[in-house]
Amino acid sequence: MSQAAKAPKTEKSAATPAFAFPAFDLSKFEMPKFDLPKFDGTAFDMSKVEVPAALRDAADKVVAQAKDGYAKLKTAAEEATGLVEDTYATASAGVKDFNLKALEASRTNVNASFDHVRDLMGAKTLAEVIELQSGFLRKQFETLQVQSKDLAAIAQKTATDTAEPVKAKIEKAFKSAAA
Repeated sequence: MSQAAKAPKTEKSAATPAFAFPAFDLSKFEMPKFDLPKFDGTAFDMSKVEVPAALRDAADKVVAQAKDGYAKLKTAAEEATGLVEDTYATASAGVKDFNLKALEASRTNVNASFDHVRDLMGAKTLAEVIELQSGFLRKQFETLQVQSKDLAAIAQKTATDTAEPVKAKIEKAFKSAAA
């Protein structure tokens, strides 16, 4: 029964379209006729047009200024690149020196601690342990002060050596910009 109900619906929908488009016969319509005006290209011959001398001079000045500006910009970029490379190399060398000095200090401190533990193991009395411990602490405190000063000096030197070229370049740039 459901098949029979479906069959008539498809036949009915195929026989009558939902919306009929009207048919137009385009042969009954005429397109309007008009003529394009004649264009004489020889009247606008650009080879006969002469650019005023003032405009040529202004264009030459603009081109010269652009070339000069580009040359200055290129020089400044090359100098900045060189400055960055030099600054990086200086900073890298300073960090390397600092790290080597810090490793040397650590090695010295670890060896001193092992020697101290060895000495403590050989102590026979509590008084000897206290004497060894106080001597070790005093010596380590003095050693740490010297190591800290050395590391601070290396850090200060690295910072100065890295910053001075940058500072000088910035001062030079401000002076040339002000002039």
